[in-house]
Amino acid sequence: MLKVDHISVMNFENAIRGARNPLNSWARMDSYYDEEGNFILGENDESLAHRLAVAGSDHRKFLRQIIVSMDILAPLYWWKEFDTYKVGTVANSTSTMHKIQAKEFTRDDFSSDRLSEGALAILDGVIAYLEGERLAFIETKDKAHWHNMIQLLPSSYNQLRTVTLNYEVLINIYYARKTHKLAEWHTLCDAIEKLPYADELILVKGKFGE
Repeated sequence: MLKVDHISVMNFENAIRGARNPLNSWARMDSYYDEEGNFILGENDESLAHRLAVAGSDHRKFLRQIIVSMDILAPLYWWKEFDTYKVGTVANSTSTMHKIQAKEFTRDDFSSDRLSEGALAILDGVIAYLEGERLAFIETKDKAHWHNMIQLLPSSYNQLRTVTLNYEVLINIYYARKTHKLAEWHTLCDAIEKLPYADELILVKGKFGE
């Protein structure tokens, strides 16, 4: 299970202006903001941006300046894979160390959408044990109960992170993970496909021989 929310795309105008720096072609900029404040690529700017995007990573440095922020709720086993992408990403997460005892453990806290009935029964048993340890820790403040929660916490436990990355990183993620066996990656790739000008700027790998 993976959920993406609160998506913001920023710095399009500056990135496009910077893309024109090498040839001093700023006079050809024709992008604008619509009545809702959305940045709309003009015909000249869209053509340039697309040509640079498909030309390869050496030519599309401006994509690293198009910033995307989003909230991602996903299980710990998925976050371990996401952490491969260290360059060009920043993330702030909810804390299991400080807040694991703050709320009741329920099945909704875990990604269990693909578990068999037998596996669900085992998970429910683990949840019941964790909840017992949580209540014991709150009552006694004995850290032995806290350690039991931390060390037995399944990797299917869902964690929320606010993530900041850029269009170049999203190209790498999309083409490395769009056919991955973890369904969570497919959900993120679906969200990437819906970003502004994704067809022109992100879904470009393999075009013109790259």
